[in-house]
Amino acid sequence: MTDAHPYTPPKVWTWVQPNGGKFANINRPIAGPTHEQALPVGRHPLQLYSLATPNGQKVTILLEELLALGHKGAEYDAWLIRIGEGEQFGSGFVDVNPNSKIPALMDRSGAQPVRVFESGSILLYLAEKFGAFVPTTQPDRAEVLSWLFWQMGSAPYLGGGFGHFYAYAPTKIEYAIDRFAMETKRQLDVLDRRLAQSEYLGGSEYSIADMAVFPWYGGLVKGWLYGDSAEFLSAHEYRNVLRWADAIAARPAVIRGRMVNRTSGDPAGQLRERHDAGDFETKTQDKIDGQPPAR
Repeated sequence: MTDAHPYTPPKVWTWVQPNGGKFANINRPIAGPTHEQALPVGRHPLQLYSLATPNGQKVTILLEELLALGHKGAEYDAWLIRIGEGEQFGSGFVDVNPNSKIPALMDRSGAQPVRVFESGSILLYLAEKFGAFVPTTQPDRAEVLSWLFWQMGSAPYLGGGFGHFYAYAPTKIEYAIDRFAMETKRQLDVLDRRLAQSEYLGGSEYSIADMAVFPWYGGLVKGWLYGDSAEFLSAHEYRNVLRWADAIAARPAVIRGRMVNRTSGDPAGQLRERHDAGDFETKTQDKIDGQPPAR
């Protein structure tokens, strides 16, 4: 392999902006807010600020699954955070998540509001709050939490590694694509071997581990991520992952959860903000687009 653009790192790195790529306008080496912007607050105790990326979908899937079980306290407002426009750097959002990443949750059900950030933390917080989708006894609990944290540690290689260099980087770098394609296929093999042994990642019961892994790796094998990456990675080889992904994708709560805060694809599958269960019937983007203009 030859490198057409040899690069020798300087002794001290300095930020040159823009540095190319799809996300060049929002990437920066410092934290904190860039502007004052208060967050909206709806009528439900749970206020979610998110976007329907795989990390965002984890939480809306769980909330819809909790509601499907009859947990009325899981009703929520889901506010759209347009990360491409830098809304995650507004002062209100940074107050909820100092890391400026979606999703972020405020729970206002108690005497003192509770902020929760990092998608895995939000899943565990909600599952424990409502006593669902996470085992309370060992060894089942350890197995579910192990797969939950496996996803949190592994997905950056898929998204920030393979997905970035395969789909978003301004130039195709053979070494980077090969390196992260290899690691992504290894991770798919880890999942495939586990799912050859059990129906779900934690065992026989559907759990927050499945909800965490599905939007990333289920989305990958079903061809929802990074253009033609499923073909590139021979996703059809991972039959157990495909079986598992198909079963989860068919769940009504998962279908609803994937719609919330979505801004791309079929307008009928986009519910850009969710404030009531009835919004799925009346406020998807196709219906909003079809409304006559206000007089």
